[in-house]
Amino acid sequence: MRILHEEQDATDRLLAGFEDLGQCAGREQVIIRDLMVHRIEEYARHSGHADLLRECFDGRVGQ
Repeated sequence: MRILHEEQDATDRLLAGFEDLGQCAGREQVIIRDLMVHRIEEYARHSGHADLLRECFDGRVGQ
């Protein structure tokens, strides 16, 4: 978990350096805004998966 937090912090610091979210970066020239939105989508998707697994274990739903 420590490594995940370190990677998240490094990504946050890197993305904070871009004042223009429409700016492109990286080898593939991806728009910074798209990177940020994709990151949010991935966390939401995986959180949903984790929630489904938790429901299998404890039976709580809809909370």
